[in-house]
Amino acid sequence: MTCHVLVADDEPHIGRIVKTKLEQGPFAVTLVFDGREALEALTANPDIRLVLLDLMMPHLTGLEVLTRMRGDARWASLPCVILTAAGQDQRYDEAMRLGASDFITKPFSPKRLYARVLELTGMDDGAGGVDS
Repeated sequence: MTCHVLVADDEPHIGRIVKTKLEQGPFAVTLVFDGREALEALTANPDIRLVLLDLMMPHLTGLEVLTRMRGDARWASLPCVILTAAGQDQRYDEAMRLGASDFITKPFSPKRLYARVLELTGMDDGAGGVDS
């Protein structure tokens, strides 16, 4: 059984790293590159179980997407992890107040991110992907 995860990051190499790591386990990943695409993907894919949002993206920031998610009954309780570049830690309080599930600073450990995604989705990692 797979779990659908949405990754929204305007840095393609970061998105690919996250997608590759998650797909080593029980995850199917939809990768988008801006906030507007993130909302479109959520609308088009009602099976998404977790969202990873970059803080600074074109069109809509991660916090703007999070605000819209929390204001929509379809996504109000969907786990959402904010990814941010170092130095943007002041946004932590705002992200948590808006309803983020977690706040992870780049550069991050793909292994640690994978473990957190497993935890937030309640998925079992039978493949042992955390150790790879």
